[in-house]
Amino acid sequence: MGGQDEGAGPVVVEEGRPGPAESPHVDGDDGGVVDTAPPPRRHRLRRVVLVVALVLLVLALLAGWLMFRGYQAAAGLLDAKAVVADVQHGIDEGDATRLGADLAAAQDATARARAASHDPVWRAASHLPRIGPQLAAVSTLSAALDDVTHDALPAAADLTALVGEGTGIRDADGRIVLAPLAAAAPSLADAATVARSAQTRVDAIDTDELVGALAGPVRDAQDALAKLSGVLGGGAEATALLPSMLGADGPRTYLVVALNSAELRSAGGIVGSLVLVHADDGLLSIGTQLSTNDLRGLAEPVLPLTDAELATAGPGLGKNVQNAVQTPDFPRSAELLAARWKLSVGDDVDGVVATDPVAVAGLLRVLGPVTVPDGGKGTRLTADTMIPTVLRDSYLRFPDALDGDRFFTSVAATIFSKLTTTTADPLRLAEAAAEQGQDGRIRVWSAHPDEQRRLAATNLGAAFLTGDAGDATGVFLNDATMGKVDYYLRSTVTVEDLRCTGDDPTATIRVDLSYDPPADIMSAPPYVLGHSAAVAPGSAGSTVSVYAPVGANLGAVRLDDGYVGGATAETDGREVEVVQSVLAPGARQTFRFDVPVRDGRVDVWTTPTVASPGFVSASCSAP
Repeated sequence: MGGQDEGAGPVVVEEGRPGPAESPHVDGDDGGVVDTAPPPRRHRLRRVVLVVALVLLVLALLAGWLMFRGYQAAAGLLDAKAVVADVQHGIDEGDATRLGADLAAAQDATARARAASHDPVWRAASHLPRIGPQLAAVSTLSAALDDVTHDALPAAADLTALVGEGTGIRDADGRIVLAPLAAAAPSLADAATVARSAQTRVDAIDTDELVGALAGPVRDAQDALAKLSGVLGGGAEATALLPSMLGADGPRTYLVVALNSAELRSAGGIVGSLVLVHADDGLLSIGTQLSTNDLRGLAEPVLPLTDAELATAGPGLGKNVQNAVQTPDFPRSAELLAARWKLSVGDDVDGVVATDPVAVAGLLRVLGPVTVPDGGKGTRLTADTMIPTVLRDSYLRFPDALDGDRFFTSVAATIFSKLTTTTADPLRLAEAAAEQGQDGRIRVWSAHPDEQRRLAATNLGAAFLTGDAGDATGVFLNDATMGKVDYYLRSTVTVEDLRCTGDDPTATIRVDLSYDPPADIMSAPPYVLGHSAAVAPGSAGSTVSVYAPVGANLGAVRLDDGYVGGATAETDGREVEVVQSVLAPGARQTFRFDVPVRDGRVDVWTTPTVASPGFVSASCSAP
């Protein structure tokens, strides 16, 4: 077939479908036929090359887009980190004006980070191996921080504006104005919920899967969100409880108990003094003040004791006011203290508050120094001198036990009086109290059931047996020296050998005790050295009470390289064993026992001492 003549009619060929007797061709220079159809193999190869090139182009575009979005997300998170630090500083300093501007900048930064890390390409790439966990972590973190800056921090800013300078909630006479606190409660409750949700999501990020450059900031965020969640949670509870507890609905009366950590009890120390505090529409005043010498031991417990209480603490729990905090359950201690006050003084109380010397020292950092009347020039106490002065020096200064008790009572009364009249920054004071409460050094019980239900769910409520701490383990110390040498006793509770996998995950609780009194300890007054027949003078004796989680078996308690046994009991679904420790000067002991790991964590309640807090925890997801 030759080429077409100019005058010839058109030849119709169906596009892409040559006729059966024809094939595409053109005339060659010599009049022959040249076939222009590519060989089938070359055609397929060209198509493959085009497809691969297209895929590579798309991947390059996606990678570039991810890099661009990653840059945007990283820039937003870096900006957010810097600005959120400024926001936290504004909250700490009570600077409402600065806080408003910083908060707006933080919201802009977290919104940019969230938008950059939540588009469809980013979400799809989050399922890829290796890079996926990195992208998913950025998405989770940016969303959590964005929620916090928009839905949690504004409430904190509002509260800061209210109480930052103290003028918003105090009258000229020092009365706390309660209505603004009550008004702030709902928004703070919502903010606390948002913060807890953000904390939970960020805590779930497995930092072991992340590259170092990302793992560090995620851990920092986990720590910061835990702190924020605690602050907002405490603020929500405080604004919900304080108005009624401070007398908004009628006068209230509270028994405030000062604990003495030189002679340990489960809650932190023996009851040293008791002060009645009145609250009437936000105005606080001091009432009756007594030492434990004014409340002598009873022939019978002030309230009936359970068999478990008798087995683990003995009848002294209810007979001697000093021992009312020997139970690890503060609501029970408060009931015993309130009943004893009613019996001996005649007043009903609306609640009981207990503090230890470390908590008081923390409050003095905000309140400032106080001078305690002592029959002379007075004793000046600061945050730094409070603990050694009260728990060590006073016993050398007052060789007579009655004089020492009077001094301790005077210290408590002076500081409580300062609290009721202070012009200190209420926000800083509340933060200091919340921090001490988180360590178990401030405990609160209310005789009003609706308030007590809220308190029992917090560290402040310290409801180890009657609250929601069923999965927690307990290790509590009670002095057996009958002296005042526990100032020199150090206890450290740690969770070791955390075994998170398998059908029965467990962990080992380790309790280290050490006793290092001064070389001249034997020159201390006899009431300091103690009068226990079971403990040599100068040594330190303790009972160590171990409580298993509810429903768990308590295995053998190990002491150093061997085993030790003691009295056993069961209370509120918990197995309990009480073992003895006696330490000569310079001695050490280590106790160990195993507990179950529940929901990936181990929580331990313990006695707050001069050097150690009252709560320890470990988590399987922790770095």
